[in-house]
Amino acid sequence: KRLQKEEEERRRKEEGMNERERREDELNELHFKLEENQSAVNTWEAASREKAEWDRYMLCDGTPNPAVQPEVNTFISLWQDDPELQIQPIMQQCALALRLTDELDLLLNPELEPAVNQVYYSTILSLQNLIHKKYLLATEEILNVNNETGNMQTVVQDDNITLCLWANLNKKPRFKGYHFTDVGLGFELPRQLAMSDIAVRILHTNYDHLSHLSHRAQEEKRKLEKEEAENTETMITRPETPRALEDGEMKGEENGRSSAEQADEEIQSLKSERKESAASVHSAKKERKSSSQRQKEEGEGQIEIETIVEDEADSAPTVAVPVTDSREEHVVDLQKYTSLGGVFYFEVFHLPPQSYTARGWEIRQLLDTGLQVFPYQSEPAQVHSAVSGKQDENSTQSGAVGVTVVLPDSVIFLKEPQVARWDPIGQHWRTDCIMDTSYSAETRSVSFRMESFSSFTLLQEIYANMPFQSWELRPLCQDSVLFTLNTALTELSITVKGNQCMLQMKEARELAHILGKWMSLTALQTAMRRAGVNIFVNEYSDKYVTVNKKDPLIEHAVYEQMALVSSTYAFSWSQWNTQCGQEHLVLQVCEQLAASPVPEEAWSLYLLGAQRSQRLNISERSEAFSLDLAEGTEFHFTLLHMLRDSMSPEGRARIDHSHFLYTDTVQKLLSATRVLTFTRRDVYTADN
Repeated sequence: KRLQKEEEERRRKEEGMNERERREDELNELHFKLEENQSAVNTWEAASREKAEWDRYMLCDGTPNPAVQPEVNTFISLWQDDPELQIQPIMQQCALALRLTDELDLLLNPELEPAVNQVYYSTILSLQNLIHKKYLLATEEILNVNNETGNMQTVVQDDNITLCLWANLNKKPRFKGYHFTDVGLGFELPRQLAMSDIAVRILHTNYDHLSHLSHRAQEEKRKLEKEEAENTETMITRPETPRALEDGEMKGEENGRSSAEQADEEIQSLKSERKESAASVHSAKKERKSSSQRQKEEGEGQIEIETIVEDEADSAPTVAVPVTDSREEHVVDLQKYTSLGGVFYFEVFHLPPQSYTARGWEIRQLLDTGLQVFPYQSEPAQVHSAVSGKQDENSTQSGAVGVTVVLPDSVIFLKEPQVARWDPIGQHWRTDCIMDTSYSAETRSVSFRMESFSSFTLLQEIYANMPFQSWELRPLCQDSVLFTLNTALTELSITVKGNQCMLQMKEARELAHILGKWMSLTALQTAMRRAGVNIFVNEYSDKYVTVNKKDPLIEHAVYEQMALVSSTYAFSWSQWNTQCGQEHLVLQVCEQLAASPVPEEAWSLYLLGAQRSQRLNISERSEAFSLDLAEGTEFHFTLLHMLRDSMSPEGRARIDHSHFLYTDTVQKLLSATRVLTFTRRDVYTADN
């Protein structure tokens, strides 16, 4: 018996040693393959960047190179001093400035020195502010044109903007509003404005130059709150004498004031980059002052907002406890919502002195003040949100201004759009002071009323498509794969060929500008987000979406291996993935060399973990989950080696000849969507 025990012990040690050696061999082979591919990708990307920089340098088309700061500064200075006021030349220059901002945005990189990124960002802000200023000058020039035929209504449009301008020359008391039917924009005025010397402008920009200011302001506030919370925790945990505690409280108050003053300076700096006229700011201040009296708590469907600590100049708190500021109750959380279709600048101006003709001469009074904002604020109404549009029956709406917007053709709203107005003082989007919101699916139009003239945008939930319902990754041929994703609201597919991707969706005419077009994965992600079809996760996604919590390292390793074999193997979601714990993943796998769909009976289930992978003895239609190993199979330490046990020679050849750019693109697509974590058919987000 002793000899038998010793033999068994020796055999166990030998098996353990062999298993460790096999594990090490499999992992080393996998790591070598991944590092080889990544090295090739890095080399290709570096060469591509160098070529792009050289091509931009050799462009020689008269446009400044955004990477060369003196060239951009010269462009800004010359354009700022350019006396051109005609709308068409200004639109051409603005289009060039927009291209420069896009190029500068691509140059922003966390790996660069913070000072370099700050220079790029400041240049972007300068260009955006100058674009806005130039359109204001062009608007004033249009209003100065002699018009003897009654009220002026003008529409100017290009690929980037739509400018609708109406001047109240007749001042008819029965005038209610005007609709620019060709471009799907309209407004309604209260009686007192119909008798005023005013001009109304709706400037719709297909781009959004405001939300990034809110992102920056909210990030600074969160950073400040975190620092204050850490300081508070330190104060609480440090044992102190009564005298030391008193001194510490005084010091904490000074630090609190210093932090508050620093945050105020940062916010004021952001405000100065997007200045509003004195009249507009005065109107906004009145609005903020009265908001706490007229707001009511939003019921179901209210947009989730972010609670922000109010900084008091005269009494900074010594303990950083989050305080709900009534003025901040309707600030839009841009981690959850996104602006779609650009920004609508809805403004009212004093009508400049009109030119007239006398004895063959055109006479015009020139003003040094430029176009002046007409201060207007309706009587406070008991309004609480743009989401429900509910209002107290006794509230007064007669002074509110109305807006009607047909949804832009270049974006798709998976749900009814929600409206938010821009607060130029707080530098964020808000949903208060907006009432009577209604949406017509037949005409694809949104109508609402506001207490004052404000810039506004249309919102959609970033995670409206999450969690996903099902997914499939199926090979088409060498270095080509079809990725299909089903959500509760839509179904789409992305074809990958080499390092190019193409989006396909049914019944989505709003996406005609991106459907069926080949582009890089990065370009496709940007285009889909801007069009309202977001399937890509970010660092905040799990705060708003119910997910299958999985070990992120295991998940990432599986995506890498799926990409390696994706020219040969098809993969699909499994209901059992929700029942195997955080340390394991379950998915369906099948070798598929043809471009046809996978037969349902051909799928096999695989359990993947950090220590080993195995093929399961159950199927997707089994009544219960089981960890039993499939007959005729054995454990492996990687998915790659697990699949090699049953891989055909043709399938192995495809994998061996997979291009590194194709593998990298598939891996990045899987990592961007994280389908193994964000797919659950048994639950959907509460708001949906």
